[in-house]
Amino acid sequence: MSQRMPGSREEDSWFSDEQLAKVAPAETEPFQSPVPTRMVSNGEYMPHPQTEKQKHVEFRTKELADMASKKLGMSRRKFLAGTGGLAAAFLAMNEVFGRFFNVSPIEMFESAAYAASGVPLNLFVFDDQTHLVRSRQRNDTRQGLRAIAQGRGPASTAAGFLFNPNNPTGQLDEFGHDWAPWNPEHLLNFPDSVLLHADSPPNVGNEFHVVKYIQRFFLESQVNISILSNVTPGTVLLPGETAPAPPKNIPESLSGAILTTEQTVGVRNFVNQIAGSTRMLAHGLFYPGIGNLDYMQYQIDAYGPDSWKGYNINRAAKIDFDPNSDMRRWTLDDHDDLGHSGVAYPTYELITSAKNRKQLQKHPGFYNICVHKGLSTNAAHDPVLGAPTDVPNAARDWPQLNFIIYHSCIRPGFWVWNALNQDIQSGRLRNAANEVGPDVAEGVPDILWTTEFAVLSAPFPNVYAELGTTFASSVVTFPTVWAHIIGQLLKFKGHNNIVFGSDSLWYGGPQWQIEAMWRFQIPEALQEQYGYPALTEASRRKILGLNSARLYGVPGASEASPQGRYKPVPANYESLIPDSLKALLEFPGTPGYLTDNFSRMRRQYAEMGGGLTHTRHGWIRTKV
Repeated sequence: MSQRMPGSREEDSWFSDEQLAKVAPAETEPFQSPVPTRMVSNGEYMPHPQTEKQKHVEFRTKELADMASKKLGMSRRKFLAGTGGLAAAFLAMNEVFGRFFNVSPIEMFESAAYAASGVPLNLFVFDDQTHLVRSRQRNDTRQGLRAIAQGRGPASTAAGFLFNPNNPTGQLDEFGHDWAPWNPEHLLNFPDSVLLHADSPPNVGNEFHVVKYIQRFFLESQVNISILSNVTPGTVLLPGETAPAPPKNIPESLSGAILTTEQTVGVRNFVNQIAGSTRMLAHGLFYPGIGNLDYMQYQIDAYGPDSWKGYNINRAAKIDFDPNSDMRRWTLDDHDDLGHSGVAYPTYELITSAKNRKQLQKHPGFYNICVHKGLSTNAAHDPVLGAPTDVPNAARDWPQLNFIIYHSCIRPGFWVWNALNQDIQSGRLRNAANEVGPDVAEGVPDILWTTEFAVLSAPFPNVYAELGTTFASSVVTFPTVWAHIIGQLLKFKGHNNIVFGSDSLWYGGPQWQIEAMWRFQIPEALQEQYGYPALTEASRRKILGLNSARLYGVPGASEASPQGRYKPVPANYESLIPDSLKALLEFPGTPGYLTDNFSRMRRQYAEMGGGLTHTRHGWIRTKV
């Protein structure tokens, strides 16, 4: 007979009676580590038992905490509530999983030392891939991307996600989790969020709109300059139609865009105006093909984009002037998915023409072609789906253009379990000569399609590897995968040709990624085995900002204190948004509605007084 009391947490859980007998409330865990050492369930799913490695991390964290707290003359509980406790947890994780995080023993004893190894105040940060959506798109599919980063909990559940949308079979990451939060400090989704922070942001459409964007990037992060990106839709749902179909023309395509070029540029202009300095740049939408040349020129004349954003995988190429023909997928080296030539190259010719060359004076990044490649759920090795085989020809034929390859061609879509368990552990290697096999000389693990991209693009100084989502999706779930990816990019391309992008707001604000990038290091064993260069302070500074600053002609980025050049966005920015921009971004509702929303805007996640509590209030597995 069930022992569930009416109104109890047991009755509220989704566990069967059999499952309930194997779990216990998480707060009964006698050791509440600063970083969880076992899976904690909110009652919607059965937690995985604590792994042997997680037990080892817990044991070492206790040992380190006991030792340090005695030396400091404080209780272990008080020690764990401070930065020393976090340092102890990171040290224990490094011992068990490999040295992935830059932390030293002194940081357990001195908060100043902990801060000293973190992100320096004079770091120049250029986020070259950021997103928001037009206001009328309130139930956007990008909530699924947010759910991946946010993990299980009330916010993701309320948005309709009861499991990791990119891990439906429940595979476990390197730390024994099937859906761990990437961004616990900025997108906290645990039941104890009330204890840790003022509130937990919901996973809803408003979280992806312009007001939140300005808050996350310019009030809550160290980003100096961001590029606001956009998407050329691959399919659109037209009036009267029941299923999405490829667009036939620009108006049809723009009807489904999360942000048009006009809207992207409108936000750029507003932010720079109220800041009094250049804080934001804007992408133009890259629509290739002779049928789209007029619109490309219109964007140049009307909006002045700072660079271009294209998608091979989306149907955005118009190869003729037939109004009834569908747009098609395309490749960087000129043809479309059916092999018709004269697609991308006429568009490159337009951008670099004598008429448009003067754009470089005002927009130094005008020759930057930023292209989404990778994150493909389709295994076909095809450049229109993200494979890198079209990159070398385009780079060779157009040396005056810079090809910035977004996501660095990583093939798995948002959950890189395959990259670890099938690519890295398979024994398949690839070397600088692009030879593939188990015994190739000086080979590195062949991570589909990123290793191939690094090798193929290595000879071309005008090809750059961009890290958006590839970094965020792996650094806190599959750090071994990330260590190999950044190691290979450094080995084959060098630190001058790698650029940072957060792909936020999909994953909350960008600050957590900045901090993770600064602390992460490639384990020495991997460096020795595969010849990976170390991540140095100089390389981190280049990746996080200086390389993009060079690509976009940003002055003064390498100065000792570049922050003085970038004036802050005023705290009352929401009241400064003009009606014209509200109309452009399709703000819904009445002025009263807008006022109500703006009145609720404030800085979130300030830690409450009394120090941190690490108590979790979900369920833990106690019996197998």
